[in-house]
Amino acid sequence: MEDGGISLLNAKEDRYGGVIVDVEEPMDSMAFASLLQSSMTSWRERGKKGVWIKLPVEHANLVETVVKAGFRYHHAEADYLMLVHWIPNTADTIPANASHRVGIGAFVMNDKREVLVVQEGSGTFKGTGVWKLPTGTVEEGEDICDAAVREVKEETGIETEFVEVLAFRQSHKSFFRKSDIMFVCLLQARSFDIQMQNSEIAAAKWMPIEDYAAQPFVKQNSGFDSVAKICVEKLNGNYTGFTHLPTFSSSGKKTYLYYNKQHAGHLFDSNDHQA
Repeated sequence: MEDGGISLLNAKEDRYGGVIVDVEEPMDSMAFASLLQSSMTSWRERGKKGVWIKLPVEHANLVETVVKAGFRYHHAEADYLMLVHWIPNTADTIPANASHRVGIGAFVMNDKREVLVVQEGSGTFKGTGVWKLPTGTVEEGEDICDAAVREVKEETGIETEFVEVLAFRQSHKSFFRKSDIMFVCLLQARSFDIQMQNSEIAAAKWMPIEDYAAQPFVKQNSGFDSVAKICVEKLNGNYTGFTHLPTFSSSGKKTYLYYNKQHAGHLFDSNDHQA
């Protein structure tokens, strides 16, 4: 790009008065520094605010140049690094990077009042002898309900169907300073023969729910004890969680709304929210 005969970096305007630079071609760091300096002058004169520079991993030679120009790291993915800079002398309103990691805990029951439990082969619970619910992280672009079914299948080989979210909890500074949200999901077992994932799981079995809840570790830790109590109450018919309702966002994306069907089920005609 050029501005009055001066070469500038290729950039596109965002919806918030800023610009986005997506570096696609290899470039010498000194040449890039010159273009960046000219571009910053132009953007400042034009009243631009936030500047986003996306550097693919193959252009990592430019990171030092961008940082020296006053940019800071915003976030990184496997294939790129995003750096940002706020130009005006006003409050910086560039949104922070994602603050939470999302996980699931799967409460899977059979028709014998037994819960599917595992002993972990790595991590905090390795070698402790604690039987716990299958857990895992929700992947990018994955729905909570689908993540719960996938994690159970991967860890134990058990086929399940999502029923509802029973509860969720939030904790902080749990993963590289990120907060964590864990959704406890009720799943209905559709198969019962366990085929354990040996790479992550040391053992897996069906355990009477009362035995699971009575474990010393569960009783001594309020978070685990509270979840166990909710699961037992659900089995006894005294608790209702949040089922998933297919909906659509204003941009047309399919989403799920989780709601208490017992109290709000009459509000929705099942035909109104189908894909």
